[in-house]
Amino acid sequence: MSIRTLRASLTALLAVAALTLAACGNSNDALKSGGSGSGGPLIVGGANFTESNILAEIYAGALNGAGIDATTKPNIGSRETYLPALKDGSIDLFPEYTGVLRDYYATKSGTTVSATDPAGVYKELQQVLPSYVRTLQYSAAEDKDSVVVTQDTADKYSLKSIGDLAPVAGKLTLGGPPEWKTRETGLPGLKKVYGVEFGKFTVTDAGGPLTLNALLDGRIDAGNLFTTNPQIPAKHLVALEDPKHLFAAQNVVPLVRSDAFSSKLEQTLNKVSKALTTDALVGLVKRVDVDKEDPKDVADSWLSDNNLS
Repeated sequence: MSIRTLRASLTALLAVAALTLAACGNSNDALKSGGSGSGGPLIVGGANFTESNILAEIYAGALNGAGIDATTKPNIGSRETYLPALKDGSIDLFPEYTGVLRDYYATKSGTTVSATDPAGVYKELQQVLPSYVRTLQYSAAEDKDSVVVTQDTADKYSLKSIGDLAPVAGKLTLGGPPEWKTRETGLPGLKKVYGVEFGKFTVTDAGGPLTLNALLDGRIDAGNLFTTNPQIPAKHLVALEDPKHLFAAQNVVPLVRSDAFSSKLEQTLNKVSKALTTDALVGLVKRVDVDKEDPKDVADSWLSDNNLS
């Protein structure tokens, strides 16, 4: 091989090496843009209902006000969709509810749980949480699932509690999110706890306008709405009592990836949890669902009113 050929070969090899290093550098940069664990902003997720997206904006706004870079990703979907996103790192933080979150992880691990009060539920939640996530201080603010009927239906069948449905549910239609087919707080729980088996189940949404409208126009006889839904009193609906606590305490709680946790984040969101009340949730949801305000604007005004922005 001539000196000229050798030099050409070495030059080509060096060029390939330089391109390889550059490609590696670009790959790392792309990963860094994905979330807090790799140098990007914290990503706060919101589920497929109004309240969750408002809470996501509140969390992100409070964190940004404290100097922690955060952004939101709303309307991700149900718990069965967004909890895996926390596991794989595409989401860093989520507003959650203690009772249903405990039940989700307890079912996954086969753990028996029984508490229904806020402190007991939170304690059991700690026992079933996987190591890659942790919860912060829970709020007094609570939003439970409920089985709701119209006043006419309540009067017709003398309904006050969920158990009163047992003799008549076979000829009625229940509406709710698709996950209610299998959740312990859905059809299986209604049958197990109260002996209630509806004649038909219609998929609507998670406590949102589809369920509400189907209930109001008679396409369903009962629906799964959340207790903070302002339309329950506005439309004179009846949320049936739950004396056997099918729906345990469901206090709002931040759920954060362990590798995104910091003491500053904890202190900031604990202040949010301390300030948040059930009445505030009702008002916030009304401003978005009824008054048609933007969730971020509503969140920002709440943060400002509570000196948390």
